[in-house]
Amino acid sequence: MAARISNTYLPRATSTLLLILLSSLQLLAQTNSSIPYRSQEVSERDGIPVLIKHLPDWENLRDRTTFAHEVTALKAALGDRSTLDLIDFSAGTEAVTAPYAAGKLLIIEYATPQASVDADGKFIARLADTGDTTTIYRRIGNYNAFVFDGSDPAAAEALLDQVKFEKNVQWLGDDPFLLHRAERAFVVTTADIFLSTLLVIVLGICVSILTGLIVGFVFFQMRERRRAGFNEFTDAGGMTRLNLDGFTPEIGTDRVLGE
Repeated sequence: MAARISNTYLPRATSTLLLILLSSLQLLAQTNSSIPYRSQEVSERDGIPVLIKHLPDWENLRDRTTFAHEVTALKAALGDRSTLDLIDFSAGTEAVTAPYAAGKLLIIEYATPQASVDADGKFIARLADTGDTTTIYRRIGNYNAFVFDGSDPAAAEALLDQVKFEKNVQWLGDDPFLLHRAERAFVVTTADIFLSTLLVIVLGICVSILTGLIVGFVFFQMRERRRAGFNEFTDAGGMTRLNLDGFTPEIGTDRVLGE
């Protein structure tokens, strides 16, 4: 009797589990389809990628912002530019662009600093080859930022100044670069102390020489003025001496000590 009941309820339990599984998959699909962005780092509060929030005044530009994982989306927003072909999206690279009064701002975030440095060299070389004067480029932290179609370079530079790379790396264990940073800090501090000491010594020598020249010049001028006041030349410098050659003025009796 027990075996017959188990065989009777087994198909029902299986069908129930299948219905629950299908419902869960459908709910997960609906949840994923409702997510507006796919990013490696999103805000826990609203699900917006952090890269978008690093755009200046991003709240007022959300409807004109393009978040991209491929070159096609960037070209649709920025046009067909040869610089965009240098972006490698294969290793988790993300990009965001939005229009501003100073130009079209593009921020590219690479997964590693090494990739950002490599791309930096390629971007600089490409801009130098094309001679594009309407594009302003700068590497900001781990971001590679462009301002396209900028008519005012000063305004474009000011727009790039508002882009901040605000990410800190925290190690779960010991920092493997701690010794390297300590050595670098020691070298930099020692170099600063050496340069400061050398600068003080050189400055002191220069001040001493300049002071000596000024004092010597003043003393020389005073001696010349005094020498010019002599009525007759004397090699004694105006000191009292024997009047053997007849050139020393006679000493007045008013300057002789009395008995």
